[in-house]
Amino acid sequence: MIVMKKGRIKNLFLFLAMVAVVFLVSFRLGQRSMVGRAEVGNNQLDLGLMWRVKDKLRQKYLDREEMDDEEMVYGSIRGMVAALGDPYTVFLAPEENKIAEENLAGEFGGVGISLGYKDKTLAVMAPLVDTPADKAGLMAGDLIVRIIDEAEGVDKDTVGISLGEAVQLIRGRIGSEVTLKIFREETGAPFDVVLKRDNIVVASIELEWLDKPEGRVAWVKLYKFSDRLYEEWSEVVEKIVSENNVAGVVLDLRNNPGGFLQASVVVASDFLSSGMVVKQESSDGKVEAYRVDESKGRLINDKLVVLINGGSASASEILAGALRDHKRAKLVGVTSFGKGTVQQPEEFGDGSGLHVTIARWLLPSGENISGEGVEPDVEVEYDMETEIDEQLEKAVEVLLE
Repeated sequence: MIVMKKGRIKNLFLFLAMVAVVFLVSFRLGQRSMVGRAEVGNNQLDLGLMWRVKDKLRQKYLDREEMDDEEMVYGSIRGMVAALGDPYTVFLAPEENKIAEENLAGEFGGVGISLGYKDKTLAVMAPLVDTPADKAGLMAGDLIVRIIDEAEGVDKDTVGISLGEAVQLIRGRIGSEVTLKIFREETGAPFDVVLKRDNIVVASIELEWLDKPEGRVAWVKLYKFSDRLYEEWSEVVEKIVSENNVAGVVLDLRNNPGGFLQASVVVASDFLSSGMVVKQESSDGKVEAYRVDESKGRLINDKLVVLINGGSASASEILAGALRDHKRAKLVGVTSFGKGTVQQPEEFGDGSGLHVTIARWLLPSGENISGEGVEPDVEVEYDMETEIDEQLEKAVEVLLE
């Protein structure tokens, strides 16, 4: 996911706030006769049918005492947003919104899966390194067709499920288990994966040195563009700069699900001396170019190869695509995930939130890779049956050519 720092989408905020207030008045006062239309800009929103449905539920629903006004408000707003048909524009109730914030902060409890959609089906964007999902062999692109948690009484098909709800169902108490029914194209039939939940702390980046006759190769594994990266990236760069006999850098973006757009620009700025990293076309018609910070450039003279795979998504695709378009690096691996839109988080006073798609982004070449992904210059599959990392070996080979 690409996210922007918090801002305000004024008209949409007013719209949601107004709908919530009207619903609360209706629920708590039980009024059967009320205004059925709300003015939103130049459009009229007819709420009369919703009031009638609510009244029928109050009259006839079997377990009326179980009806929760607040949950019905959140459900109505969630449904309104879902009607847009964009799986990345979602309304999050307070608990779901808290989970989303933990994700970006880089520490949370769960099984270590970054979620997304493939053809509107819930999918593994990337298993996070050294987590229960990674150890169980889940792969980028695996479709999650069912979530089962016997202890919590959960047995849910994922058709139409929101990211927030999916995350909430998959996460849980550390040590407890959740079963995911997975469909993988190569196998042709669904299979169950049982995962034991753990405390997940996601490092943004890791540096490992590979000693070769030509010199030392810096293998930089960039896991996520989270808040942590702004500080951790600079520390890694300083280590590379201070090292003698560096033959080049392999920037490993495999299974990197993205994060903050600005963080990808920060990384690109150390490899490029100038130019555009990405162009953003917003919903209001505004076009904004994110350019290299020319005060950086600490690694512009180092040879560079970038590793990508089907789990490289969003901000990691921006970075890989920009470095390729500027002819700064060759890409090795397989085609990336293909997510080319930007989401902006909005927070409301009750702790709920809205992630709204506000823009599409274009690579320096003008390409938008939604649904297509970024293709590698050198295609190499990862063979799970061997103990060799074929993609990494090929990346080092290309780097040292």
